[in-house]
Amino acid sequence: MSSQIPTAVLVDELKALRDEVTGVSESLISTADGLLVAADTDTVHPESAAALSAAMLGLGRHAAAEAGVGGLCDIVTRCHGGYVVVMAIAEQALLTVMGDEGLDLTTLYQSSPTTLRRLGELLGVVPVP
Repeated sequence: MSSQIPTAVLVDELKALRDEVTGVSESLISTADGLLVAADTDTVHPESAAALSAAMLGLGRHAAAEAGVGGLCDIVTRCHGGYVVVMAIAEQALLTVMGDEGLDLTTLYQSSPTTLRRLGELLGVVPVP
């Protein structure tokens, strides 16, 4: 991944996602091994969320491989108070979106290909197809 991109540019992309999708409260970008790259968070500890997101992605990849259903695209965790959605940007990067009970998953999934592509370009990684 490119280390030349200013964090503020990535945070602007995360804020744009929050503005575009109803119910998004926080989001972050991390490496697939759990290192924080950029965050638009208020209440969660971004470094911890990045590490947990990488663990979720890793477990999901293993489950997908075992089931033989192809490469992992995302993981959705639905909770009593909202959602945590982890999406692969590329093999080495991921986007984590946290939202309340009103998170508009339809709009999130409609906007995510464009968002993931833009983030991949900014990070200098090849997006997951």
